[in-house]
Amino acid sequence: MISTKIISFLGTLPLFSGLSGEQLKDVNSIGIVSHYPKGKTIFSEGSEATGFHVAMTGQVKIFKLSMDGREQIIHIYGPGEPFGEVPMFEGGRLPAHAEATMDSDILFLPRDGLTRLIEHDKTLALNMLAALSTKLRRFTVKLENLTLKETPQRVAAYLLDLSDREGGDTEVTLDVTKGHLAGLLGTAQETLSRVLKKLKEAGLIEVNGKRIILLDMEGLQDLSDGERRV
Repeated sequence: MISTKIISFLGTLPLFSGLSGEQLKDVNSIGIVSHYPKGKTIFSEGSEATGFHVAMTGQVKIFKLSMDGREQIIHIYGPGEPFGEVPMFEGGRLPAHAEATMDSDILFLPRDGLTRLIEHDKTLALNMLAALSTKLRRFTVKLENLTLKETPQRVAAYLLDLSDREGGDTEVTLDVTKGHLAGLLGTAQETLSRVLKKLKEAGLIEVNGKRIILLDMEGLQDLSDGERRV
């Protein structure tokens, strides 16, 4: 991927909003783009956090492994989404594994170079603080969903969040496979399929492959809030 395309890509990220062309060139100068085929490990739990990554194309799953080898997906990131920022700033080690779930181009920004840029440009520091705050809010909601809500509530909450990310559209496209979505929601794929069928039978959604039409947004919200059951 040529440099001008990378600079253009950087300019679309909230992380770097408000930066001038020259500042974006400075960020680009420290970046390293690598291609990861589907199934390739990007980093492993316990490795040193020497920088953070941004998905440019493709998709990445962040996951942990239980003692018996069971995989628990924590996050799934697509184009434009950064990952690995917190341990980088802490100077610690990465708390989970990252793997490409499809062929992906990943931008790596090393900590040392980024620190130098932040020292000279406080705009970048403020942008990163805002981006981390947004991610913390989303993580808090996800934790609440996984610990306090039943599977139908989690699915409804996920669909509403997906709609919100797509600008409030009532027709959304699942951004992950159903297997990965099940892992993300902390359930089995068979259970997810049953829940989607129940939501369809209740007149809340219509399913067409990866496309899902949200027929009753208010009903989905009531389900997500625990005020309705299916």
